Amino acid sequence: MAMRFDENDDENIVAEINITPLTDVFLVLLIIFMISSSAMLEGGLNVKLPTAKSSALTQSVAGKPVYVTVDANGGINVNSKDAGPDNLVEVLRSELNQTQERTVIIRGDESIFLGNAVRIMDAARAAGADKIAIATQPPK
Repeated sequence: MAMRFDENDDENIVAEINITPLTDVFLVLLIIFMISSSAMLEGGLNVKLPTAKSSALTQSVAGKPVYVTVDANGGINVNSKDAGPDNLVEVLRSELNQTQERTVIIRGDESIFLGNAVRIMDAARAAGADKIAIATQPPK
């Protein structure tokens, strides 16, 4: 008896790519980007916050507060966007309209003058802020 060899067996082979390692890599990259993007949100001006003897922690329930950061040179950022004294009310109003919680937290360098803080508070009230707080370092 003669044995017959089928030379067309190669057509029946189906090659599949295993995408599990690729999915794992994408998941790890997604986690890294999520962590690094949240760290970038806290960027902006470099300030040294004053230290308070007592500190009350406030937690945001309805949304995120608007952060106004003032550096030692008087530069003002609203949620990491540059703002000057002339357009501070407009920038604050724009940011407050994007959040449910109408709270402004002032993160001022410890060397800024009280007059700057009062002007920022006036601008926040004019923009429609309901609550205004001053950020400090927690007591040691």
